[in-house]
Amino acid sequence: MDAAIMEQIKPGAKVRVWERIKEKDKERQSAFEGIVLARKHGKEAGASFTVRTTLSGIGVEKVYPIHSPMIAKVDIISSPKKVHRAKLYYLRGFSARKTRERLKG
Repeated sequence: MDAAIMEQIKPGAKVRVWERIKEKDKERQSAFEGIVLARKHGKEAGASFTVRTTLSGIGVEKVYPIHSPMIAKVDIISSPKKVHRAKLYYLRGFSARKTRERLKG
């Protein structure tokens, strides 16, 4: 992953992660779009980030290792304006509207 993209993946950012999926002998890419809740362990080998979204009314979270070969690319959709916490786990209890209000500042 590009160093410039790694710097922009921070809590509160809205991202689209393209992951490689192998099905038998074929390989395709699938997108997962959501808000970054946490970034752990900086830039070291075991670093990861957590992305959360709501699909069909159910909250879904995925944890991606930053250096994973299964990540094709990461698109930064929006960057947070003002976030005062390193981990945004409290957003789990909010609706989508309330989350947008909290992240605007």
